[in-house]
Amino acid sequence: AQKRRLGKGWKSDMKYNYKIVVDSCCELPEELRDDERFERVPLEIEVGDDYRILDDENFDQKDFLRRVAECPKCPKSSCPSPESYMNAYRTEAERVYVVTLTSKLSGSYNSAVLGKNLYEEQYGDKNILVVDSRSASCGETQIALKLMELEEQGLTFAEITKKIRHFRNEMHTYFVLDNLETLRKNGRLTGIKAVVASTLSIKPVMAAEDGIIVQRGQGIGIKKALNKMVDLIASELTDADKKRIIISHCNAPDRALLVEQMIKLKTGCNNIMMQDMAGISSMYANDGGVIVAV
Repeated sequence: AQKRRLGKGWKSDMKYNYKIVVDSCCELPEELRDDERFERVPLEIEVGDDYRILDDENFDQKDFLRRVAECPKCPKSSCPSPESYMNAYRTEAERVYVVTLTSKLSGSYNSAVLGKNLYEEQYGDKNILVVDSRSASCGETQIALKLMELEEQGLTFAEITKKIRHFRNEMHTYFVLDNLETLRKNGRLTGIKAVVASTLSIKPVMAAEDGIIVQRGQGIGIKKALNKMVDLIASELTDADKKRIIISHCNAPDRALLVEQMIKLKTGCNNIMMQDMAGISSMYANDGGVIVAV
């Protein structure tokens, strides 16, 4: 591919010929957050009438959760602009991969596609693949890490495009939350018929199917719900010794550790990563939420 001369606003990638762009719902492992192969495009978060921030490296989860708890209004989010994505594509890297929140729940994917169109109108054709994760949080992380692995194997852009779509289609995302109000009030639970009785402490076990949130079970109390989630994972997991499992939690390391231990016991999978959630995931999962992507 022909190299373009660097100008104002262009990013120089001297070591790698590819770039992986993710929206800020994707929680990258700490060791990759400053890696030049990755770039995060932030969503915006709003709590009440006077608190609006970018979900970037300055996100303070403790302060955010406090503000949410004290505010009577439900927090909201807004997706990145197409221009924000277009700017992320302005790089010398010959291949750009983009991973976004599920298009069924966010406008981030559409913005990324529009950003690609804007880029190509202004600068010409480029190998840019926009991947609708059909997931969120650690589901996006799974796809981003797989893209990196496929690139490091030396595969072509066409080969990676085919393999990552297959990987995305085979991936599963599960979660258990203490509080579904943010999802419900922001219209992300359409199609969920069950009404959770908080007085009975019933906690639903949720999953993503084709990018839409569905209920797969429930338990009385958080520990029983987490146990049911792990049972579901174990029943659907194949080739456990070849899989990577990622657990994201919102201010709940003890719960995440419990889930990790149960997964190891019930599946035999030992390749498990744990990480705390960033801003958008923290907003929707709420304090105590746990998400697992396989």
